[in-house]
Amino acid sequence: MGFSVGFVIGFVGVLILSHAAYSTTQYEGLLKITEDEFSGPPFNVVVELIVGLVLCTWAAITVPGIFLSIHPNSDDNRVALDFLELVDTWYPD
Repeated sequence: MGFSVGFVIGFVGVLILSHAAYSTTQYEGLLKITEDEFSGPPFNVVVELIVGLVLCTWAAITVPGIFLSIHPNSDDNRVALDFLELVDTWYPD
């Protein structure tokens, strides 16, 4: 089971976003101890958020793979309706 590069980059992006959230909560706790007001996250947390968002967005665009056609006459949209032969068995006699 090999992971694609896009999946790994997306996972790293999620880790970076999680670390930014953790850093922000730690910063808020520090401000409560020092009795300062919270005016926003530190600059390094903002940079982490931007980098994590870019990585997650790139992974979300590249990981899903190829898009299938949505046209009704496309071969990809053919659905087997074999189960309809059993309609008579759905109703009791």
